[in-house]
Amino acid sequence: MFSLFKSDPIKKLKKKKSKLLEEAMQVQRSGDLKLYATKMEAIEALEKEIQTLQGTND
Repeated sequence: MFSLFKSDPIKKLKKKKSKLLEEAMQVQRSGDLKLYATKMEAIEALEKEIQTLQGTND
């Protein structure tokens, strides 16, 4: 009944991932490859977490 008011954790993670991808692109363009690699690692971790959550929802 109250699931209407629950926030979707997968949607939040996808939004965070998209924001990190945008930041990573800007960092890569600036030439800071070390920071770019760090951001890409964070993105990969988010992808794994999203896949895990999607697996439990199916």
